[in-house]
Amino acid sequence: MERKAGVVEEDTCTPKCGPGFKHRIVLCKSSDLLKTFPAAQCQEESKPPVRIRCSLGRCPPPRWVTGDWGQCSAQCGLGQQMRTVQCLSYTGQASSECPETLRPPSMQQCESKCDSTPISNTEECKDVNKVAYCPLVLKFKFCSRAYFRQMCCKTCQGH
Repeated sequence: MERKAGVVEEDTCTPKCGPGFKHRIVLCKSSDLLKTFPAAQCQEESKPPVRIRCSLGRCPPPRWVTGDWGQCSAQCGLGQQMRTVQCLSYTGQASSECPETLRPPSMQQCESKCDSTPISNTEECKDVNKVAYCPLVLKFKFCSRAYFRQMCCKTCQGH
């Protein structure tokens, strides 16, 4: 009975899109593929490759991903609110290939309802939790701007 290398099992193409490789198990088998022999009993030259090139089509292009809108800068009336805007690849990695013309806004105007009762001075002054740039606001002297003064109230206090 003739012995030849046969492919037993193939895994899927990795990565899930774009060019990649798939690996497979190659065993030394009888010509009817019923018996398996030690690899040394098959000719090495006739062994099919264990790793072969593959492609599962083009990867989806990077896209703009936005975070939630932050708090409105005004406690009463018109203000501004911000959100993060990032260009991410399909794997979630930062990319620079998103079209700038399709970039969503990272700032918008907002309006807070005004209470008929005046806000007492005893209300606690604190930095907005989601804002991590308050030390920079102080460093670059932006506390004079109403939006930053409110977002970073504690940091800007006394400046």
